[in-house]
Parts: sequence; structure tokens; C-alpha cells
Amino acid sequence: MRPLEGITVVTLEHAIAAPFCTRQLADLGARVIKIERPRVGDFARAYDERVRGLASHFVWSNRSKESLTLDVKHPEAQKLLGKLLEQADVLVQNLAPGAAARLGLSYEALCDKHPGLIVCDISGYGADGPYRDKKAYDLLIQSESGFLSITGSPDEPAKAGCSIADISAGMYAYTNILAALLQRARTQKGCQIDVSMLESMVEWMSYPLYYAFDGATPPPRAGAAHATIYPYGPFQAGDGKTVMLGLQNEREWGTFCDKVLDKPELAHDPRFSSNSKRVAARNELRALIIDVFSGLTADQVIAKLDNAQIANAHMNDMHDVWQHPQLKARQRWTEVNTPAGPIPALLPPGKTDAFEPRMDPVPALGEHTEIILQELGCSADDISRLHEAGVI
Repeated sequence: MRPLEGITVVTLEHAIAAPFCTRQLADLGARVIKIERPRVGDFARAYDERVRGLASHFVWSNRSKESLTLDVKHPEAQKLLGKLLEQADVLVQNLAPGAAARLGLSYEALCDKHPGLIVCDISGYGADGPYRDKKAYDLLIQSESGFLSITGSPDEPAKAGCSIADISAGMYAYTNILAALLQRARTQKGCQIDVSMLESMVEWMSYPLYYAFDGATPPPRAGAAHATIYPYGPFQAGDGKTVMLGLQNEREWGTFCDKVLDKPELAHDPRFSSNSKRVAARNELRALIIDVFSGLTADQVIAKLDNAQIANAHMNDMHDVWQHPQLKARQRWTEVNTPAGPIPALLPPGKTDAFEPRMDPVPALGEHTEIILQELGCSADDISRLHEAGVI
């Protein structure tokens, strides 16, 4: 039995934050009913066509769900939505600011009729405050949270290559819902969860925020290198490939000089005798490291680093990750079905022998509409009429 079997989640979601949250609930066995606009659906369905004609974002964040098309502004749809919520445990939404409240889907509007319902609202800036009504896209939140100020090169900021603000909000929504379900098991009461993308990302600012505490200078942008520890980052080998390495303490610095650089005297060089001095002299030290690495291939550099027990990594691209030997060895790939046929999918992180994660198909738009409406008591004639009226 999966942990969330028997739990029903109704979600009005689009893009990434809410869909990523609810996909993880589905991974654990919850029934997730995704309400989509008739004929159009979640706009993330049209982001690209990279996965056999389907969108890369969508297939990643929407497996194991049921797609119900519903024009939620139509009076008939309101009745159907009310019936759905009677059997729901969780309602998740990341509609535009204020949209859920206008539809009568705020926690305040629902809690008396559905006292056990957990309502999770995901937004850019939260349910109140001066930024409440601002539109919030992933890149904008990366900027507002300070993430861009510490990411990139000294000359230019850079965004994260994936939707990190959406993902962080989705993760906090997911974990808050799990906590709320545990609490409800004891109290029999639902609750409201208000997840802000801004707050999720500011939490992830971690040490840079405290590094700049009380007006101190923030950490500089250092490309793929660490801003305040050195050597820690990318170094090019003689074959043109890049190796990542990282040192954490003075013992490792001494070992690195001796076994990797074959220059044990550098360990006692006053220019590099502490981390702060190495950071200050990073350009000079980098030139020394690159000079040694230029006579070696990337594989030879990694072999020396492994021998010295210095942390390191390959600079993989997406094609390398699909073929990663560690993921293959741990059998972390499986398949899920889609409207375009089966595709590979990574099993959810967190390997357990307690249950098998749910890895059901990515739904076609409206694929489950008729089945769900039949469950709600609609006849074939009712469903035909709703189709004709544009409700579904």
C-alpha cells in the first residue's frame, strides 16, 4: 500500500509549482484530479514539443494524474466542482492572484462546508502584503529573492537553468500538505496553507543571506566556482574537458598539493596558507592549477583526485545524465506511458522497500472527464449536454 492511497487531491494548476507538488502526491499514491480548461488545458502543454510532440515541462510534472476539463466560471461547472470537493481531502491551486477567491474556492469560503479539507494556495508573493497582486514568473522570483545577485559571472548575472523558484515552492507545498494530512489524522480538521515562491526562494538563500548579515559585503558572483571557498569549482584539463573539484579544509589542501599537483611545497606557501588567502589569490592559484592540469586528460585528473580522496565530478551535459552509470547501476530509470507512447522517467528520489512509487501515464487533455463525471452521477445525456454547452 502506498502512503497516500485513499487521499483525493483536486487541483486547479498550471505551469510548474502546483503541478510538481501534486505529481509528488500522486507518486505516493494519492488520486490527483487535474482540472483543465476545455480545448486548451494547462498552458504548459504548449511550452514545446520536445518529447515526441509533447511538452518537456508537462510530461515531467503531470504523470499519474487524471485530467478533467471544466470551465470553472460556468455555473454548471461550479456545481460539479462542489460535488468533487465533497470527496476531496486536498485542494491545490496556483491560479492568478485572487482568482480562486472569486470562484468561491478560498479556504474561508470552503471550511464550514468541508471542515476536513486542506486548501493549499501557491502564489508568487503570498496571500497578503504589498506584492500580493503582482504577477510572478520563475525568473522574476529568482531576481526578487536575490538569487540572481549571487549567480553568474562577475560581469553578468545568470538565471538557474531549471525553474528553481517554481520547484522550491512546489516542494514546500508538498511537504506542508504531508504535514497537514498528519495533523488532520489527529484533529480531524483541515487547514489553509499559503505558500509563497518568494519565501521559498529566500529560504534557499541560506548562507549568502547570512554572509551579508548586518550590512556586510554579499558574496560575489563567481561563475561555477564557489564564491568564498577556493579551489572549489571548474578547471579545464588538457583535452579541453572540464573537471569540478572542491576542497573543504586545510588537510585536503595539503593532500591536493602533494598528490594531485605534485607540488607539496605549495601547502606551506604563505600566499595560500588559509582559505581566505586562497580566495584572495584565486587568479594566481588558478593559473598554477591549470598549468598542471594542461598536461593531463580530464579522466587522468579525476583519477588523481580520486586517489587523493578529493571531491570531484564530471561536467556532464543532459546527454551524459541520460547515460549516467550511477543511475543505471541503481536501476533508477523506469518508463511511463503518454499520449505519444512510453517515455523513460526517473523514479522519485528516496528509495524505499516499503512501497513501489506510482508511475502511471501522463494524461491526455480531458482523458478522464467522462469517467469522473459518471462518478459524480452524471448520465450520458448530461455529459452530452455539458459538452454542447462548453462546460467540459
